[in-house]
Amino acid sequence: MFCPKCGSLMYPKKGKWVCSKCGYEMPITKEEKNEKIVDKAKEKEVILIDSEFSVLPVDENVTCPKCGNRGAYWMLKQTRAADEPETRFYICTKCGYRWREY
Repeated sequence: MFCPKCGSLMYPKKGKWVCSKCGYEMPITKEEKNEKIVDKAKEKEVILIDSEFSVLPVDENVTCPKCGNRGAYWMLKQTRAADEPETRFYICTKCGYRWREY
């Protein structure tokens, strides 16, 4: 929802839409109340659960720093700026210990 006065993004607050810039308020309609409003700042990243590890590739040349097992599931994720290398996350195939390599 965008403010009709200044065009800024409006946020729901106490049953009303409130402009983040000029403070303009307008009521939320019945149709809008039935829609799910998602606050992106409060969303969490989804983490794989144990049963999903089997779909990940395994690197047999990696040694777990906790139990010494050779072999770990791995996945890549871009955790920093696009011009920097991605981070490799490992999960031990034996004890489930997680660590990362930058």
